[in-house]
Order: sequence, then C-alpha cells, then structure tokens
Amino acid sequence: MTRYWIFKSEPYEFSISNLAECLITRWDGIRNYQARNFIREMNVDDVVYFYHSNCKVPGIYGKMTVITPSYSDPTANDKDSKYFDKKAANLNSWLSVDVMYKDKYKEPLTLHSIKQLALGDSPLTSKGNRLSIIPLTDEQYELIEREINTLNDL
Repeated sequence: MTRYWIFKSEPYEFSISNLAECLITRWDGIRNYQARNFIREMNVDDVVYFYHSNCKVPGIYGKMTVITPSYSDPTANDKDSKYFDKKAANLNSWLSVDVMYKDKYKEPLTLHSIKQLALGDSPLTSKGNRLSIIPLTDEQYELIEREINTLNDL
C-alpha cells in the first residue's frame, strides 16, 4: 500500500534542484524520534513531496519516490559528519531511506496556498511544527495533488 509524505529541507542545504541533478540521494541526518519512526514505516514506492522550508517562499517544490526500505543512517556514527550523534546507542538509532527524483514543479504550492486547503488536522499547517517528515492521509494527498496539477497545468 502506497503511503504519502512530505519531506522538508532548507533549500540552501539541499533543494529540489540538487535532487534533480543527482536523481537519487540518501535522506539522512534526521535527528527527531517521531520523524525517525516515520522513516521506519516507509515502503519502497511511497510518494514524497519535496518541501522547501526556512526560505522566502516555503512550499512544495517537487516530488520524489522512496526507493529503499529504511536502513541505519551512516552519518550518525561518522565523526566527520555534521549529523554525527555521539549518543547514538547503536547502528539503528537513526534511520535513512533513499529517494529518487520524479518532478520539479514550475510553480510551487506555497505554504500560504496549502493553508487554504481543507487538510484538517495536519502537522504541516499547525503552529510550532518542526517535524522534517510529515505523513499525509490519502485525502490530504489528493487535495494537494489536485492543487499542484492545477497550478502546473498537469
């Protein structure tokens, strides 16, 4: 069963354009237990929206697909990594998945526009949300997908 997600990234760290260039990347460096648990739930072929956060126009800028089951995040135990975690108790303390580029939108679905959608109870639109991975219900995915298709004449 396909699940739907939003992955947030600050565009100066890693953007949809970066993913479009490399096509496949490991999504690593997640250091939040709830987001880690979401990674554990992911399956190959899950659909992910790429969301730019902490920028002038936050929003959904593209789409990618999960292409591996979750696995131990190698950056957690790499002392040279900015994501090194000296408290990581074992190799499975933090998890990663690999993702593959699918699309970069001509027009992003901005956070302002997302807030206008009837998403119901969504961490994406709640105040104080700091999660870098957000699950979507089928209904939320359909609403977002319809809006993106309208914006981009898809």
